[in-house]
Amino acid sequence: MRAISQDVLGDPSVLREVEVERPVPGPSEVLVRVCAAGVNPTDWIHRATGLILGRPPFVLGWEVSGVVAAVGLGVAIHRPGDEVFGMLGYPYGNGAHAEYAVAAARHLVRKPANLDHVRAAALPLCATTAWQALVDVGELRSGQRVLIHAAAGGVGHLAVQIAKARGAYVIGTASGPKHDFVRALGADEVIDYTATDFAEVVRDVDVVLDGVGGEYGPRSLPTLRPGGILVAIVNHVRDLDVERYRVRATEMLVEADHAAMREIAALVEAGRLRPELDSVFPLSAAAEAHARGESGRVAGKIVLTL
Repeated sequence: MRAISQDVLGDPSVLREVEVERPVPGPSEVLVRVCAAGVNPTDWIHRATGLILGRPPFVLGWEVSGVVAAVGLGVAIHRPGDEVFGMLGYPYGNGAHAEYAVAAARHLVRKPANLDHVRAAALPLCATTAWQALVDVGELRSGQRVLIHAAAGGVGHLAVQIAKARGAYVIGTASGPKHDFVRALGADEVIDYTATDFAEVVRDVDVVLDGVGGEYGPRSLPTLRPGGILVAIVNHVRDLDVERYRVRATEMLVEADHAAMREIAALVEAGRLRPELDSVFPLSAAAEAHARGESGRVAGKIVLTL
């Protein structure tokens, strides 16, 4: 089968299309014929640094939408021919940027009929990250206030919609040109971080979702009400002065999650969650997709198609 791989770490030029053996599903696994696969910051970070996977060669990609081609021993919830989407196990379940990928059966759910494969592939990792951060960790409830950083990004634009579906008041940070995009997602307020210091104007939020890192963590603490929580998906929080502000802070690594994917699919079917596409590339143009992702101009998701 065709796949995108690399032999060395580096810039997008290290990515190349190769022929590799088609994987075989083991017990409790499913072989998916990939129709589309999402591209995320973790892909270009791993490409450049190895991060968790270490040294190449490897095939990247954790978001997949496609058709079940075969099932392994004991799989009862999927059959060949089913249209499914989901997140491959993170971090060591990588391999979506190929014609076929293997996933644990319960990492996949049925693709909603009102979503094509391209948009379905834009959801799993980012929507699961947003769901776990806001709902499972942040315990966001109706009537609460949430601050979402990078609200126009892959995770951020889905987090805005999930928070609104939970009945929250949503404040997002984004550059000025992206404000209309973020408001159209349902945000109640949007702050231009290039012109306004959010730490000076935002107060009394219950949950902060930090998808930026760096100084955004410590600068976000005074925006929280006492007892509020900062959930960081890109940064360490162990040195934050949470006692001073009487708040909590935690860092989170997304996990493949059948229950979360079922909730995400239900929101899609109800018309309350829709991924927005920044750009779509064929599998052979994976290097261009990575370059686009690293440009800093992305609004929504990048997807590869097969």
